[in-house]
Amino acid sequence: MKTHLYKRPYAGARRQSARSSFGFTMIELMIVMTILVILVGLAALNYQRTVLRSKEAVLRTDLRTIRDAIDNYTLDKQAAPQSVDDLQQAGYLRGVPVDPMTRAKDWVPVFDSVVISPEQTTTGMTDVHSNANGTSPFDHTPYNEW
Repeated sequence: MKTHLYKRPYAGARRQSARSSFGFTMIELMIVMTILVILVGLAALNYQRTVLRSKEAVLRTDLRTIRDAIDNYTLDKQAAPQSVDDLQQAGYLRGVPVDPMTRAKDWVPVFDSVVISPEQTTTGMTDVHSNANGTSPFDHTPYNEW
């Protein structure tokens, strides 16, 4: 009589082992989904912070550009501009920039009687601020005071 080294398992055992190797359990799927939701939430938060930081950087740059244009206009014309549009019309700005916080060209001009040079004949706009009501979460200062 010949003996085989390999014994075939009975049919019930084969079905049970094949069934458990086909996929994941519900608990494993729930754990993976929970981890994915947490990672997506963290990524979204970091994205929002990055977008806000870039808006603040654009606001600072725009304010610096407009302020430099105000000074150059005043020194060249010996008269302060009366609006941000005057800077554009005189060629000191290519266009009035859009405030990144309010998404509008609604800059708040500051008028003062300060003269930059002795030859200056009239006073007018000396500074400009954002019209945004918010506060920076990074340095805790209001945007309209920058």
